[in-house]
Order: sequence, then C-alpha cells, then structure tokens
Amino acid sequence: MSKPILGISMGDPFGSGPEITVKALADKTIYDRCKPLVVGDLSCMEYAAKVAKKVSGIDVKINPVKSVSEAKFQPGTIDVIDMGLIKPSDIPGDPENPKPFNLGSTKLGGEAGYQYVVKVIRMALAHEVDATITNAISKEAINMAGHHYSGHTEIYADETKTKKYAMMLAHEDLRVIHVSTHVSLRDACDRVKKDRVLECIRLGNEACKALGIENPKIGVAGLNPHCGENGMFGREEIEEIQPAIDEALAEGINIPEKKPTPPDTVFSKALGGWYDIVVVMYHDQGHIPLKVKGFVYNKEEHHWEAVAGINVTLGLPIVRVSVDHGTAFDLAGSGEANPLSLVNAMDYGIKLAGGRK
Repeated sequence: MSKPILGISMGDPFGSGPEITVKALADKTIYDRCKPLVVGDLSCMEYAAKVAKKVSGIDVKINPVKSVSEAKFQPGTIDVIDMGLIKPSDIPGDPENPKPFNLGSTKLGGEAGYQYVVKVIRMALAHEVDATITNAISKEAINMAGHHYSGHTEIYADETKTKKYAMMLAHEDLRVIHVSTHVSLRDACDRVKKDRVLECIRLGNEACKALGIENPKIGVAGLNPHCGENGMFGREEIEEIQPAIDEALAEGINIPEKKPTPPDTVFSKALGGWYDIVVVMYHDQGHIPLKVKGFVYNKEEHHWEAVAGINVTLGLPIVRVSVDHGTAFDLAGSGEANPLSLVNAMDYGIKLAGGRK
C-alpha cells in the first residue's frame, strides 16, 4: 500500500501549531510512514522553523506549494500550501530572541485558523489527501472572526454534511467516545438519551474495528454517582442508558458488563484491559482521565514532559484526527512547545487512512 497523504492544518497562527508542526516533521522517520502536507501560512512556518533552529538546533526548509502535485515529501523539507493570510509583519517578536507571543485570541488568528481547516476538509473530500490532521484553534478566535462554531468537530460536520458524529479521545490503549461535548454541564445531562447513547456505542465499536480490533469490548459509563443507585440519585441509567445497552447487545455488540459501569471505576477497568473503548456521557467525564494519563508535568524542572493523546471525529466520510491540547498561546513563539500529541495524531491518521483503504 502506498504511503497515505496527510493534510495537516496549521492551527491558530499565533498558537503553538506552527512550532509543533516543524518539530514533528523534523523527524525523518515520519516520512517512512506517510506523506505530510501542511495547510497554513508560509510566514508562520518560516518563523517557527527559525525559532526551532535557534532553540533546538532543528534545521528544516519550508517549501511553499500550490497543490499536492508540487509537494516533494522529502525529509528535511516541509511542504506547505500557503494560504497567504498572515503577513510577516503580523507576527510579533524576533526569532533570534524567542519569547512567547502571548497574543491570545484574535480575529485575524481566528479567520486564518478557520480557513486552514476548511481548506484541508475540502482537499479530503476531493480525495487529494487521505486523512486530515488538525492543530489547535481558538474557539473564541473563530467566533470573533464571525464563524459561530464551538470547535473543529462542528466545522467538519457542517462541511461534510454529517448528522451523526461523535468525538473519540485516545492515548495508547485508553479510548473514550462522548455522548456530548461542548455544552454546559446542565445541558449535557439533558442530552443523555437512549438514541444518542446507542449511536455512540455503535460508532465506538466501528472505530475500534477500523483500528484492527476484531471484537471490541465496550464499556458504558453511568451519568450519576454509583450509576444512580437504582434511581436514588437519578434515573438516566434506568430510563436511557440501559435501554441503549440492551439494544446494542441485541445487535451483537460486545458490552461485557451488560449494564452501565459507575464512572468512578470505569477508567481503572479500561486501563486494566476490560474495555477497548468507554462511552462517556459528557465532555469532562472523558477528557479528565485521558489528560491525567497523557499530560505529564515535571514539577522539579517546571515543564511538560509529555502532552500526549489525540482526538478523532467519528462518523465522518473523511478521516479527522487532532491534537488533544489547546493553542498554548502562553508558549507560542518560545520554542518550548511539545510536538508529541501531533505525532500521535499523525500515527492514528495513518492507521485510520489505511483502514479505509
């Protein structure tokens, strides 16, 4: 099988995306596994390359292209479709004296980040790339620019005209899929409905099979403490979650416990190999355990040793994998951002693109 072409959106131009993209693609072994193509701005990528050379000794060339056919896909050269949205004068700072930009969310950054994402989606729909990989954008910034979305997932759903989709987070063998994501906690409780829980069970099962797991084991977290304690602390488990599990079992989906698992133990069981994926009921129920496992801070040396984990949007007609961290505006421009999550995302994108082929 030929190596898949990965379309990588650069992320917010004033965030850590350009820098971690340079660092990730400086690894020559990446080119043994795929053909990476960045969609972003030449000015930002060249600035990030200068910072990476100054801080880390990384030496790469940035090659601007207009189409996939012009890309070299060679180690030491990073191919970039230059959208021409950010001028060199828009970038604060001096690459010879790297310091954080600390710009935060801006209208300019939001518009650029949004356009990179739309471009890479349309390239995937046109079969010009085999998978899309997204760096972080600022939800506040894209809304400042007039694009009223709560994140990447909703942009992808709109652009691909997808109605049934869900977010999966993964780090190593720990995977979670969310019934709801970017809504208030009060609203999230109202969204725990049988049809949506069943939809997520099915999507999680299909995703694991796409990763090569023949008979995935699915865990389904409860919403309430102790799964509601037979209705004492809430009835969602009885009225919504258990009926979804019963229907999934009838379809032959493997849910070993055949009932919701208390959320305070489900992740320990997942880490112990009981499940290949856990269906979680809301954003933080899934994000917290993934980031406790994947984000490692060295308190003695005061830096992040690992920022690992990825985010996959399931249910789309194209492959989309993202880093599982934010824009890191406080690090952007410093040369200190960690590329591990982006490397993880690329490796997942390669697997999923291969599965689809």
